[in-house]
Amino acid sequence: MLIKNYKFNYSLIGKLDKPLILFLHGFMGNIEEFNEATKLLSDDFSHLKIDLPGHGKTQLLGRDEYYTMANTAYALINLLDELKITRCFLVGYSMGGRLALYLALHFPERFYKVVLESASPGLPTEAEQLERIKFDTQIGKKLTGSLEKSDFAAFLSNWYNQPIFGYIKNRLEYDRMIKSRLQNNPIELDKSLRFMGTGCQPSLWQKLKDNKIPILLLVGEYDQKFIAINTDMSKICKFSQLKIISNAGHNIHFENTLEFVESIKYFFPQQLKN
Repeated sequence: MLIKNYKFNYSLIGKLDKPLILFLHGFMGNIEEFNEATKLLSDDFSHLKIDLPGHGKTQLLGRDEYYTMANTAYALINLLDELKITRCFLVGYSMGGRLALYLALHFPERFYKVVLESASPGLPTEAEQLERIKFDTQIGKKLTGSLEKSDFAAFLSNWYNQPIFGYIKNRLEYDRMIKSRLQNNPIELDKSLRFMGTGCQPSLWQKLKDNKIPILLLVGEYDQKFIAINTDMSKICKFSQLKIISNAGHNIHFENTLEFVESIKYFFPQQLKN
């Protein structure tokens, strides 16, 4: 896997004498995903934000297999090498959280500590994986059928009606978030679903017991599905702790930015240097 197959769009901000956090956004997010959080963290941390494959302005050259979790993980490690970042902190949200967990379990020497926001280790059985692939295929068809901006906006509105997102539509900043989501290409999002969706990613449940680095599991109080998943994770995963964030559903960093940031500051010691 060569970095030349990936033209990552990324932002590296802050003085590198401060501890560095790598942020990985969720499905349909982009490099802007954590903007509000990083503003509040900028006094204490530098940060690296990346458009993941299928999102934002990142481009992939070659075969669709480069969208997979394993290949993306290796490409991100190559990018860290290219940027001369030997070790850093890691934060991943939802899809980015699944990828962050893969990185933590396969490259533990590269990360001090990891925060997983509304994440999962994938699905434990082949039957569940196949069922999810069918579901994601249908979502992908809706995405590729919504190339017009108005259709894509309608898709997003329906997407955020899901119970895991709680009361996200009531937030004052919801329209701003949708505007950011609309910058993505539905065809590229479909590829992300097909090659790095929950159904097709490697299940990490069995590897959780082998975890070697501290992990903070964050879930929103309105996200009952992921509270259950992360409760199970915390029982299996060594060196992990679970925290339920108030007044938030699946997208904690958007709905309760202050508590999200305070959780990161408390968990990531500021005295560590890159």
